[in-house]
Amino acid sequence: MPGFFNPGRQPPDSIQAGDTAWRRDSGREGQGNTEKRPLCVISDMFFAWSADVAHEFGIPHAIFNAGGGYGIAGWHTSWLNLPQLKSNPGEFWLPGFPKGYRFKTKNLPEHLQSVKGPWEFALEMFEDWKKTDAMLFNTIEDVDGTGLTYFREQFPCSVYAVGPIISSTGSKTRGGKEAGVTRNICIKWLNSKPKNSVLYVAFGSQSSPSEAQTIELAKALEASNVDFLWVVRPPSNSLGNDTNTNWLPIGFEERVASSKKGLLLKKWAPQMEILSHDSIGAFLSHCGWNSIIEGLSNGVSMLSWPMGAEQPFNAQLLEDEMQVCVGVANGVSSEVKYEEIVKKIELMMRSEEGNVMRRKAVKVMEIIKNATNDEGSSVKAMDDFLNMMLLRKKLYPAVQYSNV
Repeated sequence: MPGFFNPGRQPPDSIQAGDTAWRRDSGREGQGNTEKRPLCVISDMFFAWSADVAHEFGIPHAIFNAGGGYGIAGWHTSWLNLPQLKSNPGEFWLPGFPKGYRFKTKNLPEHLQSVKGPWEFALEMFEDWKKTDAMLFNTIEDVDGTGLTYFREQFPCSVYAVGPIISSTGSKTRGGKEAGVTRNICIKWLNSKPKNSVLYVAFGSQSSPSEAQTIELAKALEASNVDFLWVVRPPSNSLGNDTNTNWLPIGFEERVASSKKGLLLKKWAPQMEILSHDSIGAFLSHCGWNSIIEGLSNGVSMLSWPMGAEQPFNAQLLEDEMQVCVGVANGVSSEVKYEEIVKKIELMMRSEEGNVMRRKAVKVMEIIKNATNDEGSSVKAMDDFLNMMLLRKKLYPAVQYSNV
């Protein structure tokens, strides 16, 4: 799947086997006792075909989307309508978004910039989305209104913003045995830095800049003379591993270590602990939605370098709607020069414009915190979702399967 992992629209053998077992067990348990039916089946967006299976058993269905409304809306309408092929090749409007919203072709995910026609897998998946009873998004109503409105207007089901759903501080998920050691190293180093002085750089676990881009980024970090913490991974076009860093400028690691201006981490970083530290002044990110939510939940402004999927649309949300972000580059094919990266870093870390974005990020943080209060929008949305599912369950007839 361009820009996303492709699990295939039809369930693989292991899922088909599970489906058969589910039919058998549900048929047994459902006989004479409809209350044993699950309240609902929740799938991610790629497995929306499971709505048909759930409805066969009289069970409501929901899609949980770990992404934000705005980004997935941009990705959805781009594949559905291919507006970049129908209008001005430099700039266009995305159907379903408010009039006046303009998107630049150069800021599209790279796979969408080169597409020549419809993508059948996506179109079939979008049809499956229409069958669900509800959509849940890991987002916040007052932060992601444009994207949520898009889905409420384009789909017949109820749409709920139930975020933020993020890792808790102290989580060692994916950190392995070295998680505790890495965390201690990070916190000790961050404690030695002034407030809002450190640029955190991380591109997630699935992507990274190209080798040429990585070299330019390293040169920019060094030339900016800004304190930085960089989670270094092999470039996207490199055959190296996490420990082999021969694609960095010669002597870079040694200079960083001796100057104490930077900290290089390999493989994994305790991101929530880093982003919640007072010394962090900004986050250079690939704009995956989890990273965005983790950053904004801690009031951290951002520099965007999206790598694919819906990430460029996420970046546009941060830059244009929230105004908490500065764009650096897009994808692994764009040409970047370290001098331009330095300008963006200095704008964010050393200018009044950067201070304004930082203050706006803090306001977004307060909105996110309020959403999870007892009377907050996300808490209410979850209550509304559960109540709706209870009602739906009563309306769906229980289906008996005696021959499975």
